[in-house]
Amino acid sequence: MTRPTVTLPTVTLPTVTLLTDYGLSDEFAGVCHGVIARICPDARIIDLTHDVPRHDVRTGALVLAQSLPYLPVGVHVGIVDPDVGGQRRAVALALSDGRVLVGPDNGLLWPAAEGGGGIVEAVEISHSPLRLEPVSATFHGRDIFCPVAAHLAAGVAVAEAGEPVDPAALERLEVPRPRLDPAEHRATAIVTLRDRFGNLQLAVRHEDLEQLGLRLGHEVTVAVAGGEPQVARYVRTFADAAAGDLIVYEDAGRRLAIAVSHGSAAERLAARTGDEVTVARRAGEHDRKAGSGPP
Repeated sequence: MTRPTVTLPTVTLPTVTLLTDYGLSDEFAGVCHGVIARICPDARIIDLTHDVPRHDVRTGALVLAQSLPYLPVGVHVGIVDPDVGGQRRAVALALSDGRVLVGPDNGLLWPAAEGGGGIVEAVEISHSPLRLEPVSATFHGRDIFCPVAAHLAAGVAVAEAGEPVDPAALERLEVPRPRLDPAEHRATAIVTLRDRFGNLQLAVRHEDLEQLGLRLGHEVTVAVAGGEPQVARYVRTFADAAAGDLIVYEDAGRRLAIAVSHGSAAERLAARTGDEVTVARRAGEHDRKAGSGPP
């Protein structure tokens, strides 16, 4: 079943979004808000999340990329920066869809840049004339990323924020593709995201699901590498299962995901991001609902 393209109203206010691993127990996220507000007081600031797992660049990158289509066109700051103060570059990237990404050049921005149609202009902002002085060795969010983002939101051109960089030289983050076996109705893929409910997203896309021949109601086996297979059912939503049931479903990001109704798949399977999981239709299963495919 083909879903309609997401179409949301255009927002004319300058917008800055923030994604970080700062958490909310310290002042870091609030200070970033303050820096942006002082430079561009008209900006609408959207906190996408400050709870990316500490130093988990891949999770931050995937959350940013999945969220971007639903955010206003604006300046999008990503800060998951385990090598802050080291040799990695700080960059601002103008995308073909009009968005601008700001953050460390460690792969964090790459999936979002691809999803935004590709990079049309890139600049190095470590020594930007728009940064705050003096620059802390450990808080580039306050002193580099957020002030540059605020100036860009206020209308400063990307070219004025720093020195040109060849987009081909930027760090890339590639998510391993799933191994698909359509004949056996089986997919093996890594866990890309775990949410706070313990649901596990796999690197299996909607178009991959169509190859596997899964139908709603099918029983499948789910096995984490090194673990015993467990029986689950392929359903549309959590309400289609009883409390405690293990299920697989297509999540809001149009990826195959695993959950426990009213529970935690991460705990049930002892799985975490990066683990490899195999999902396969159980032997003998057949189409119970003719014509019903991935939701």
